[in-house]
Amino acid sequence: MSTWFIIAQILGVITLSFEFLSYQIKNKSKYFLTTGIGSFFWMTMFVAMGIATGMSTQMSLVVAATYSTIRNLVFWRIFTKNTPKSKEIGINFLLIMIVVALIAGTLAIVNSPAQVRWLHTFGLIAALGFVIGQYLPGVHYVRVTVVLYALVVIVTQTPVNILEGTFRWNIMGILIEVAKISSVIVFYLRFTKDEKKPQLQFAKPEALVVSALKQ
Repeated sequence: MSTWFIIAQILGVITLSFEFLSYQIKNKSKYFLTTGIGSFFWMTMFVAMGIATGMSTQMSLVVAATYSTIRNLVFWRIFTKNTPKSKEIGINFLLIMIVVALIAGTLAIVNSPAQVRWLHTFGLIAALGFVIGQYLPGVHYVRVTVVLYALVVIVTQTPVNILEGTFRWNIMGILIEVAKISSVIVFYLRFTKDEKKPQLQFAKPEALVVSALKQ
């Protein structure tokens, strides 16, 4: 077991803590700050895993985590300011991020080993859904989409995707995604009986676009 693999696990512990905490937060700006810090450590974990087991199968994850860090911290500033100008910037930035994700994700898929391209394609689709879910109003969308995204990432941290190295399971990478899913479950257990029921409702379809623009 290499030194870089051990470093990846340590970075994973830090990531896990921030990611679990983030999905207990209802306030958008605080959520984006917390998950943004977690995403930075998440990115460094994948870099360490790439050095330890082969960067080719981790590169799309490094790209996704780097993209996630930048996106979350920019959204943190946008939601903190909460002005008409910042909301307009937020919508434009979201559209730019979707385009960037499509381009970077496609390049990462093309450069990944042929036998795992199908998995990274599912990962790109799940990642795009999560990006949109993060920005949509309410507390449901981000949590539903992060669970789907986490399930795909879990598979990427197993021998299905890690093709080189003496130990082909990134335990911390798996635990981070399990922590996200667990945090979502805990969130609903805590707030299902909350008297402020509208916080736990999906936005009405006819009001969804308007609500997203307002946020």
